[in-house]
Amino acid sequence: MLSYQHLYHAGNLADVHKHAALAWVLSYMTRKDKPISYLETHGGRGLYDLAAPEAVKTGEAEAGIGQVEDWFEADHPYRAVLAGCRDEHGDTAYPGSPWIASRLLRPEDRLHVAELHPAEGAALQASVPGAHIHLQDGFDMAYSLCPPTPRRGLLLVDPSYEVKSDYTDLPRHLARIARIWPVGVLMLWYPILTDERHRGMVRALTAALPDALRHEVRFPPAREGHKMVGSGLFVVNAPWGLDGALKALSDRFAAL
Repeated sequence: MLSYQHLYHAGNLADVHKHAALAWVLSYMTRKDKPISYLETHGGRGLYDLAAPEAVKTGEAEAGIGQVEDWFEADHPYRAVLAGCRDEHGDTAYPGSPWIASRLLRPEDRLHVAELHPAEGAALQASVPGAHIHLQDGFDMAYSLCPPTPRRGLLLVDPSYEVKSDYTDLPRHLARIARIWPVGVLMLWYPILTDERHRGMVRALTAALPDALRHEVRFPPAREGHKMVGSGLFVVNAPWGLDGALKALSDRFAAL
């Protein structure tokens, strides 16, 4: 939805969940001496300033990465990317998923990111130079590229969920892309809200893709009345070891 800007929510606990998993998967996939493709359907601006008024106003980063960074050892790929982002852009910088991917991919890999919001797309082009930025609908990009070259790779689907039809459309999109690109790792992030509206979508996803890995964490709301109380990941063709890495993250979230 063109009104959505992730700056209000960057660095929250859902980002910690999603970005820690993404960094782990990309680090794992780039260990093998074969190139990969990285595709992302909803890129945002790629780089955020957690001291910006929008981020400070919601308090989500303060309740998120501001409280839990010490969960991750210095050699964890997420912690390493955070440090690299601050070295380049200052102590209040926070990397979005396209920026994370750009730092973990190698010269032989390919990076394609879609962003429909004009201002966010322009910022994305500036923050992730060298990436293929597609100023179009993310699924239109995915269908035009899949199966990508190289065929080995990862697709991240991370919509705003401000469009109610996302919950009914996403299972269809993911199942179709899985047929087109059967070797691709497909990672879908979804919010867990107080009204539990994600449940029907997850049932449809599980019915269509029964072998996928599902991981959910719960956490306190960032502020009084805030409706997001958890974060979910649904991963098709999950790399070996991801379930163990996510279990360790579950233990951290459970202690909040």
